[in-house]
Amino acid sequence: MAKSFTAQIEEWARKVEGAVEAIFKEAVHELVEQADQLLTQLVYEAPPSPNYRRTGFLRASVTASNASMPPANRPQGVPDGGYMAEIEIVIAGSDLGQTIYIGWTAEYSGYVHYGANGTVPKPWVDLVAQRWRSIVDDKTAELKKRLGL
Repeated sequence: MAKSFTAQIEEWARKVEGAVEAIFKEAVHELVEQADQLLTQLVYEAPPSPNYRRTGFLRASVTASNASMPPANRPQGVPDGGYMAEIEIVIAGSDLGQTIYIGWTAEYSGYVHYGANGTVPKPWVDLVAQRWRSIVDDKTAELKKRLGL
């Protein structure tokens, strides 16, 4: 059975004011960074696919929300790299325990992730989601070291 986020955090962090929230926000940010890196490796650095034209829109379509999963078909025109600022605002404005929804809103993101029309799946979301526990553990250790504990 999977541990809750709070159960995963070490006892010392629960005693230090703001530590659990800092770990939560830093871990979510790291998760998004790793997802972006993995998407880049699997899609943009891989040999070209005859079924997929690389425009960068899939990568730039990542967004975040506290209300619900971001809808597919978000308007285009997001500046390259500008999407991370939007996500950082959502993360910073989140309360501990609040759900943060991260989604890639390009209509074809599911086809790339799961594969379609003979294209090999590139499941960057699933692969990075599996790293959540180790990301939280790493961020916990980093904060403990920064605080000199």
